[in-house]
Amino acid sequence: MLKELKCGICLFCVGGFLYNIIEALWRGYSHWTMFFVGGACFNLMGRIHTFCRKGLFQRCTLCALAVTLVEFFSGCLFNLKMKMNVWDYSGMFLNIKGQVCLLYSVLWGFLSLIAAPVYSRCRTRLAGGESKTPELRVITGGKRQELDIAK
Repeated sequence: MLKELKCGICLFCVGGFLYNIIEALWRGYSHWTMFFVGGACFNLMGRIHTFCRKGLFQRCTLCALAVTLVEFFSGCLFNLKMKMNVWDYSGMFLNIKGQVCLLYSVLWGFLSLIAAPVYSRCRTRLAGGESKTPELRVITGGKRQELDIAK
């Protein structure tokens, strides 16, 4: 139990750190609150890809929805309630209250393809090899095959 808690905290920190790096590369800067948003999103994406038995498209869609919900609620808290003005998507197509938009939701679904094996490798190292590995399920020639994306 304690080992699992330590592993979860470490994965949260890895996700927060990676999120800040991605945002700094994308926008040129980040905000300290994004560490917490990134940690939550990284754990959600990793768990969805690890434990969900749906196909790849469905898992990416679930990841996009999960990240969009986290961003929406954190945006309502940090941007609208606390007036921190961390981000504003009000000029973007199909946005909701300027906190989320369609473009970034779709991009997070694609980014989950990278986050899943990173999460799996981190979890395996932190848990001492006790982690489930995300799999890519693809259909080729009418037959379903499973590919291990963590190797």
